[in-house]
Amino acid sequence: MSRTNRDRVVLVGKESVGKSALAAGLTGAIPADANVGGSTVASERYRTDDLEVIDTPGITLEADTETTREALASLERAETVALVVSATDLDRELADLLPLVQGRLGAVIVTHWDKVRATDGATSVITALEGDLGVPVLPVDARRLSCVATDGGARGGRSADDGPAEGTPAAGQPPVTDGRGILEALHHADEFPGGTAVRAGWTIEPPVRIFEHPLLGPVVSALVLLAPAAVAVWFANTVAGELDPLVGSALEPAVAWAETLPGPLAAVLGGDYGLLSMGPFLFVWALPTMLIFALFMGAYSASGLTMCVTTALHPLMRRVGLTGRDLVRVVMGFGCNVPAVTSTRGCSDCTRCTTISAISFGSACSYQFPATLAVFAAVGMAWLVVPYLAILVATTLLYVRVIAPANARTTDLAVDRRSFLEWPRPSAIWREARSSIASFVTTALPIFVGICIAAALLEYVGLLDRFGSVLEPAMTAFALPTEAALPIVFAAIRKDGIALLTAETVGLAVLSPVDVLVAVYLAGVLLPCLVTAITVAREVSVRFVAAMLARQVGAAIGFALVIAWVGRLLV
Repeated sequence: MSRTNRDRVVLVGKESVGKSALAAGLTGAIPADANVGGSTVASERYRTDDLEVIDTPGITLEADTETTREALASLERAETVALVVSATDLDRELADLLPLVQGRLGAVIVTHWDKVRATDGATSVITALEGDLGVPVLPVDARRLSCVATDGGARGGRSADDGPAEGTPAAGQPPVTDGRGILEALHHADEFPGGTAVRAGWTIEPPVRIFEHPLLGPVVSALVLLAPAAVAVWFANTVAGELDPLVGSALEPAVAWAETLPGPLAAVLGGDYGLLSMGPFLFVWALPTMLIFALFMGAYSASGLTMCVTTALHPLMRRVGLTGRDLVRVVMGFGCNVPAVTSTRGCSDCTRCTTISAISFGSACSYQFPATLAVFAAVGMAWLVVPYLAILVATTLLYVRVIAPANARTTDLAVDRRSFLEWPRPSAIWREARSSIASFVTTALPIFVGICIAAALLEYVGLLDRFGSVLEPAMTAFALPTEAALPIVFAAIRKDGIALLTAETVGLAVLSPVDVLVAVYLAGVLLPCLVTAITVAREVSVRFVAAMLARQVGAAIGFALVIAWVGRLLV
């Protein structure tokens, strides 16, 4: 290993083999670059004083993805490599990955050893494999790995005659749970060959579960994906609705004080769109909703549910131009669009832009979704959330079907093994969810504050009223009051602007359920929020964002007109 400022190890392997758990166990640190939604989408750095572990995205050889290119690029820069493979499919993963690391120094880390340790001859296979490869081969229990940071480090070397590295299991011994053993093995690594003649001869498959049933599987998977939304609705109706007026009352003195400040400052702090006036909505409605989705998706990823749901829904999603893997990222957008868009780096190149468009159109993020719930609750029509979600899902699928390229409807899922299910540990859930929370705090919140300030100043100088007046005639096409134009414009800047539909001046309370539904739908899907648009521009290009926005505006107007006029005919 390198003997510069710190030892540096690059972890390379396929998806869901436990690289992130291994990196966290070796260092006891959190990543310097956050991953998203339980799937590493960029190389993460876990650092201690003596050690740097690079956790690369999972390599997907069956599909051309940005994450695979990132992993291969990190491998090109690697000095010492830990090749992480799953014990359940050892032969195939070694055959696929050994050619990629040929000639580099490193060791093989075999995870999921608990699934095969009872197999006859399992430990002798490890011994034979180590002798054939000429590099250390260590079966590991990554979930229970004690970190080097707390064990005193592992620097320093030993001679080749010192015997096996501490923690390296001999035949019949349990897997490594001591991070020092892994680092000691890496200190004395040799060059990887391009293949091996040793064969484990086993492939351990998980038991067949309901997700794989041809009829019930997609239904159960859809219910699993809807569970976070159901919990968010429950939270909104039982907790947030009670807290919102309490927080608003507590801040009334501060808002009153802010209004005594000089004009622009009063607008930024205490105006209709000021930080004190609108900010509580973020922490009462948006942040808890984002936490609900982040924890659910973390639990899904840590337990293996994500892959089960992905596989079950793929045949249905492929018909509209998405893969099951893409659908999970669209659902992630209900927590926060920013990490959802970023996570599309793991999508196939032929479906990535379609997935981003689906997130932009149909993912009611942690600003939009609670704002929508607040509007329905304020007008006494909380039951509208069910038809709203049904219409949102249906129109999003139709929109995606229209814009998806023809080859996207024949894309394979690129999952080369079935997923095991296990009870997720709280630490694993938090590790998976932390990245979404970090993205929300470090990316969405600063932009949210900037948008608050910009919107307050625009309102102060009267430009928002002018923007709204331009759209007032268009409201008649939807049979909506002209006052609804401003919330719809504002929702295109930030999605919690939908909550402005509850203002008495809008007159939404006297409208029919169909009219309320149309107003909320149009405000939600006409345009993505500015945060999402900026993120997409960074991930793809400004040109793509411009084309996406034009398509989305046209689709949103068309769908809203259909909902408005068909709804009146049916009601």
